[in-house]
Amino acid sequence: MFKDKTVLLTGGSGGLGSRIAAQLAQEGAQVVILGRSLPAGGGAFLRHDLSTVEGIEAAAAAVALRDWDIVVNLAGAQHFGPLERQAPDHLVASYMINLVAPVRLVQAVLPRMKAAGGGQIVNVGSIFGSINFAHFVTYSSAKAGLRGFSQALRRELSGTGIDVTYVAPRAVRTALITPAVMEFAKLTQMNMDPPERIARRIVEAMRTRERDVYFGFPESLFVRINALFPRLVDGALSANDRKAARLFSH
Repeated sequence: MFKDKTVLLTGGSGGLGSRIAAQLAQEGAQVVILGRSLPAGGGAFLRHDLSTVEGIEAAAAAVALRDWDIVVNLAGAQHFGPLERQAPDHLVASYMINLVAPVRLVQAVLPRMKAAGGGQIVNVGSIFGSINFAHFVTYSSAKAGLRGFSQALRRELSGTGIDVTYVAPRAVRTALITPAVMEFAKLTQMNMDPPERIARRIVEAMRTRERDVYFGFPESLFVRINALFPRLVDGALSANDRKAARLFSH
């Protein structure tokens, strides 16, 4: 499936991305990692900062010059805490990395992908993009946008041979899990998955060209309930929201 395929992977230097890159490479893919940090394992690398308009445009110009079989938008940034305590520059960067960059990079690669007659766009979102959590306001809303983008893009690309896969893991034990998030996870008994398991599941979703994939139970069930009866989920989460609020009472 991946032999001799050229894959663009954003966020490939992190704990989850490095595992995805390694698995794809083992299966014969030519993986190019795009990001700010050079991957520990070496390999093809495009250094760009996806947190600014200028950085995103430079990255888009670079990737538009090449043919890509698969584009994986994995790079992410997160703020945990009350919205008013998020620094304005971090707020803007969060939307840039989590939402604007994936959309702009896809826009840049589509002309050549369409000309080739096929390809795959893989957008890595989050369960938080469907169950929008208090104290993760910008992260949740950006991932909700990525989910909507993936669905709309899939409909737009119908008949082109280009598939769109949206994957939504629950919390993964990576660098995004700060001590504060870990404390919240203990208070609320929030489930977390090891990155190696999620990397394998993402690659499998890519292999089978699945459309929308939600990881974890009962979170995947809550996604469906939230879509139909959001007030029920409001009630279910309210106790945990109050616990989280106490973390920021000082």
